[in-house]
Amino acid sequence: MVAGWRCVGALRVGKGRQTGSETDFKEGQLATLASGGELLRYNTVARTFHAIIAVLVILNLIGGIGHEAFEDIFNPIPLHKATGIVILLLTLARIGWRLTWTMPDWPATMSSVQRAVARITHGLLYFLMLAVPITGWIMSSAGKYPISIYGLFDWPKLPVAKGSALAEAAHEGHEVLGLLMAALVVLHIGAALHHHFVMKDNILRRML
Repeated sequence: MVAGWRCVGALRVGKGRQTGSETDFKEGQLATLASGGELLRYNTVARTFHAIIAVLVILNLIGGIGHEAFEDIFNPIPLHKATGIVILLLTLARIGWRLTWTMPDWPATMSSVQRAVARITHGLLYFLMLAVPITGWIMSSAGKYPISIYGLFDWPKLPVAKGSALAEAAHEGHEVLGLLMAALVVLHIGAALHHHFVMKDNILRRML
């Protein structure tokens, strides 16, 4: 990782040393402006976390909600469990990284209501990226099968007894929260496409 980013233009975000028409940004802050200085993007690490977790979440939701459709081909549950643990670890790392920098301001095209909805949706997604894997981990810990991470090693189980109130609550919670997460993911994608094609602002492009 280079020691810092250099952005062309007079824009100044967070901490940074502005020198004439150039602004230096330290590592951990916002990434470079796109060509011509018209777009301020999320930093590279944030965009990478977003892309990887988004793909894993979508695939795991498909494998979890629609697992019965795949059972004649292969058993998706061991893969589903392993990917859930990976999502949990990546989300914790993403939250840690998120605390080190300031996100770009919302575009002027967004009303205060839209900004509030976006904040609530993002907050719920972060909560679900933790809660769904954790409830799955609790539920799997009560089962007889190991939690294998892609056949490489076994993930430790939690001390949860099969048939216990905690195991049952985790099972129900995992299903309900998974469906809620699927709905929020669809809403999130739909909102991003609406911003890009209808409102024509930079919400989608700054995360790509």
